[in-house]
Amino acid sequence: MQDARTLNRRSLMHLLAATAAVGILYPSPATAQRGPLVTRPIPSSGEMLPVVGLGSWITFNVGDDEEARDACAAVMQAFFQAGGRMIDSSPMYGSAQEVIGYGLGKLGTPPALFATDKVWISSGARGPEQIEESRRLWGVPRFDLLQVHNLLSWQEHLKTLFAMKADGRLRYVGITTSEGRRHREFAQIMRGQPLDFVQVTYNILDREVEDRILPLARDRGMGVIVNRPFRQGALTRRMERHPLPPWAAEIQCSTWAQFLLKFIVSHPAVTCAIPATTNINHVRENMDAAHGPLPDEAMRRRMVAYVEDL
Repeated sequence: MQDARTLNRRSLMHLLAATAAVGILYPSPATAQRGPLVTRPIPSSGEMLPVVGLGSWITFNVGDDEEARDACAAVMQAFFQAGGRMIDSSPMYGSAQEVIGYGLGKLGTPPALFATDKVWISSGARGPEQIEESRRLWGVPRFDLLQVHNLLSWQEHLKTLFAMKADGRLRYVGITTSEGRRHREFAQIMRGQPLDFVQVTYNILDREVEDRILPLARDRGMGVIVNRPFRQGALTRRMERHPLPPWAAEIQCSTWAQFLLKFIVSHPAVTCAIPATTNINHVRENMDAAHGPLPDEAMRRRMVAYVEDL
């Protein structure tokens, strides 16, 4: 696959102009031929979201490099053209928010966008200031979802977010954790707060959240966003040394990325997984996982057994 970073700037700009001309609100004809996107309802509202979104951790932290920013904008264009909606970021992610804003500016801020960000600052009093700076960097009128990142000062920040939601300045409220940290406290907050979303790490080898967090989210009517679905690419690189099982075709998987994503989003509690990439072909490959049948419970067990035996 050709990495978008290897394209020269003229090629990237040509790609952006060409894809914008065919429209960003609808999937491409090739995507349409694979059938509709698999979507899940947000439990607190019923709003439907595609089960694959776009993360920005590390990948969109490209600073002022204009060519790299154009590459990220091209990835966003391909994502929207394939029917994607949720883009997730955080003040923790370096220049990612600004780069997202750059891309949205080029694309005219697609109406399909489901803008998802976080508050991540130790001072509860400075939370509103950080949120406003994040909104300015994105260039959006408001966020759809804001989350307390890794539970930092969560008591104060949740008060701010719930007040914003009550005032109509925010649609959804959530909390996040990553790499299995603080699950006990995370579950306690889920039981005590009227959250719309939780964001956790989950993949075919990191399944701790299946025991407590995912069932609790279903019981409490909370959407689940999955981060680190590929362990920052380490999982796909590991799997690509081995053959994809022939029976993966039964769920329309032609690549390991699709196999791994379909395992995640087939869990009934999961609303959306957010793989991050700077590669146009990879974002299309990821979005392909939101088409066709999802594995049932028997297939999920078969997938786990196959991967654990490698």
